[in-house]
Amino acid sequence: MKVVVFNGSPRSEGVTTKCLNIVMDELKSAGIETEYIWIGMDKIQGCVACYQCAKNKDKRCSVKTDKLNEYLEKMLNADGIILGSPTYFADTATRMKALIERAGFVSKVNEDLLKHKVGAAVVSVRRAGATHVFSSINYFFLINQMFVVGSSYWNLGVNPNTTDPERIKEDEEGIATFQNLGKNMAYLLQKLNT
Repeated sequence: MKVVVFNGSPRSEGVTTKCLNIVMDELKSAGIETEYIWIGMDKIQGCVACYQCAKNKDKRCSVKTDKLNEYLEKMLNADGIILGSPTYFADTATRMKALIERAGFVSKVNEDLLKHKVGAAVVSVRRAGATHVFSSINYFFLINQMFVVGSSYWNLGVNPNTTDPERIKEDEEGIATFQNLGKNMAYLLQKLNT
């Protein structure tokens, strides 16, 4: 079993990374392979609505100037997908939005390529807007007929000082939420693969 983890934060060692690490630690302790991919500074463009992927039906985006097809391939080869994003103006970070748009569209026009995979959102926030980010990511999973994993609270971690990622440790409920998320995802993957 394998889970591919995408971090859409421009900060490679920021709060989102800390939150994702908590989830990945639980998956690894359950014997599930994880692959971590930081896309926060990649030059991934949003969907240009050319509809070439719908015409070609080759499970690829026709825009080949970035790594989107490489990332889509990683999604296709994984049992589970985690998308992590900070909260920017009550929405996902730009690279995460581009990944969702293009991977989602290619999946939909190719008979739901991501159907029956397991998905989970991980969101970091300074103060507010995180539930919208959580919803945006989950919409991607749901429209692709994926199984969405829940936890003991919405999958978000609150850090009042974004310049000090270590302060996420003060959010005890957030840490417990991410630990439970990792355990729940491992449980579901194990059940689906027995």
